[in-house]
Amino acid sequence: MHTSDGSGLKWKPDWELAREALTAWWNGEGLALSVRAPKDEPWEALADPGQPATPDEKFLDNRKRLSRSQYQQSRRFAGGVAVPLLDCDIGGPGSLGLFLGSVGQPAMDTMWYEAVIEDPESHPPLALDRGCEWWKRHEDILSMAVNESNGRYLVGYPDLMENMDTLAQLRGAQTLLRDLVERPDWVKDRLAEINAAYFGCYEAWWPLLRDAWGGACFGAFELWAPGKVAKVQCDFSCMISPEMFREFVVPFLSEQCEWLDYSMYHLEGTQAVHHLDALLEIDTLDAIEWTPRSGIPGGGSPQWYGMYRRIKAAGKSVRAVNVKPEEVAPLIDGVGAEGLYIMTSAGNEAEARALLRSNGWRGEA
Repeated sequence: MHTSDGSGLKWKPDWELAREALTAWWNGEGLALSVRAPKDEPWEALADPGQPATPDEKFLDNRKRLSRSQYQQSRRFAGGVAVPLLDCDIGGPGSLGLFLGSVGQPAMDTMWYEAVIEDPESHPPLALDRGCEWWKRHEDILSMAVNESNGRYLVGYPDLMENMDTLAQLRGAQTLLRDLVERPDWVKDRLAEINAAYFGCYEAWWPLLRDAWGGACFGAFELWAPGKVAKVQCDFSCMISPEMFREFVVPFLSEQCEWLDYSMYHLEGTQAVHHLDALLEIDTLDAIEWTPRSGIPGGGSPQWYGMYRRIKAAGKSVRAVNVKPEEVAPLIDGVGAEGLYIMTSAGNEAEARALLRSNGWRGEA
């Protein structure tokens, strides 16, 4: 488990205020403003480990991966509710599929996954394999990161992925689309097994990743809560109708949200917005993050104010990402501060502190 003096983090002196603001945000109360920037002076003079030369070095050399992440975090200003956080994903989202038999192939820019369910009738039930090489790699880097944290930073849960996205990883997206029509019961059985594996994985790492305040972080989304927390998603939903989403995704997503203490749905791309009604009906889903796809206005655009108001009116908190500094104040005025989480960045530490002060942050600004 993470340890500290019980109040702050060495690389974030106002961590207590950040926890208070994040807890309030989960409850639909108050503003959570995250501002990242390069640090004027590093928190600690760590040696630069350099850039990886090969895909294996980038994704599979845990010692070098951890050193690079520690070096990067030591040179970042985490303002407002931002967290000094080590993200220990191995190749990005999809770790859960690796523990269920998927094959990962590292490349310099990403990790590619090979589908493994060729014959659905003969393939064995999906079950968590805690003896596989990928599990050992993940557990190794997570343990190293926590053991070396020394109250400086937190270590986040890997982006396990879940639900239909994990099944698409294992089966292949195009093949899975046919399965929805040809063998719907088989799909639902596999989704139930994926949920069971997800809960088992989360529980297995909880003693390690639970922090000194009884909470945890979800790494890739820089998401902290005072309990078991995760981002939930279904990018596969862009390819299916609202009716299929309600039949195949909502029941298992609801089970996941019920099991977690805090959950935030990652809604990405305008092709997925037609599922918003179904998401707002899930009582146990706490928050929704809207991520516009590349090439259209970012999360701070007035184009999205109506969506944010709608999410909040349904009793859920909302997170806006890729917000420009000059969009912060208009977004707060247009949507309201209560239950609003804004993620932005600044060019330097002075600009970040000024942005925090102008929006009422009482911490180290």
